[in-house]
Amino acid sequence: MNKDKFLNFLKFEKRYSAHTVTAYAMEIDNFLLFLESEDVDFEQADHRVLRHYLAQMKEKGREATSINRSISSLRSFYKFLNREGLADRNPLTLIHALKTARKLPVVVEEEKMVSLLRDGVKQEANFEEIRDYLVLELLFGTGIRLAELLAIQERDVDTYNRKILIFGKRSKERFVPIHQALDALIKRYLKLKYDQNFENNSTSLIVNKEGKSASRYLIYRTVQHYLGQITSQKKKSPHVLRHTFATALLNNGADLNAIKELLGHAGLAATQVYTHNSVERLKSIYKQAHPKA
Repeated sequence: MNKDKFLNFLKFEKRYSAHTVTAYAMEIDNFLLFLESEDVDFEQADHRVLRHYLAQMKEKGREATSINRSISSLRSFYKFLNREGLADRNPLTLIHALKTARKLPVVVEEEKMVSLLRDGVKQEANFEEIRDYLVLELLFGTGIRLAELLAIQERDVDTYNRKILIFGKRSKERFVPIHQALDALIKRYLKLKYDQNFENNSTSLIVNKEGKSASRYLIYRTVQHYLGQITSQKKKSPHVLRHTFATALLNNGADLNAIKELLGHAGLAATQVYTHNSVERLKSIYKQAHPKA
C-alpha cells in the first residue's frame, strides 16, 4: 500500500521518530476516512476536496496549528507519491497554511524549579523517588526532548567527563554537559538501580519499578505531578522543562548559538523564539523599575 511505503520512507530514510511517523499515519488515515465518507476516490481528490476537508476540521473546532500539521503531513505524502510515480497530481499545491498567532514558549519560574530540585531529594528516598527527581533534573538540566530522554542508555552516560550522548531527531548525535549535582544524582540512581536486582533489567537509563524501559506515560505523569507542586499553569509537560532550560540560559547571558547546539536545533530560527520570552521579561522589569514607565 502507498501509505505503508511512505511511512517506511519516513522511518528508514528520513529517520523520523516512531512518534512522528505515527502522527503522519494518523493524519493520512483521517483524510482517507473523509474521502470514503464523501465517496471520493483518492486519485480524484483535488484542491476543492482538500479545502472541504480542512473546512470540516475547522468546523469541528480544531486549532489552526493542528490543521496546519495536517496540511504539512498530506503535502509530504503527495510529494512522495509524485516523486515515486505513484500519483500524477498534488492538490496541496493550491492549499496554504492558516495564519496562526505566535505563541511564546510556556516556562516554569526558574527559581521555583531550582528550589524544587534542591529541596526535594531526601537522604532516605527510595529508588522510584530518586528516579523521578533524576527525570526532572535531566529535562531541566540538559533541555533534552522526551524521546531523547527515553533513548538514553547507561553506556551513553559519561560521569567522568560529565556529559551524555544524546540521539536527537533524524538520529543526529550530540553531547550535552551535566552539572555536578546531576552527575551525583545519576551515580546515586545507578547504584540503587543495580541494588534492585531486576529480573528484566533494561540497559535504558530510566526504567520503571519493574526494571523495564520507562514509557512516555511514566515521564508525563512524573513531570505533571511535581510541576503541580510549584505552578498552577495548565501546561505541565516535559517540553515545558525544555523551554525553561533554554529561557534560563538566555536570561543568564548564554550565547544563542550555544543554546542552539545544546537543544539540537537544526537552525537558529527555532532557537530565536526564546528571545521573545527574554524581551517580555525585560519589558516587565522596565515597567516595574523605571520612574516614567
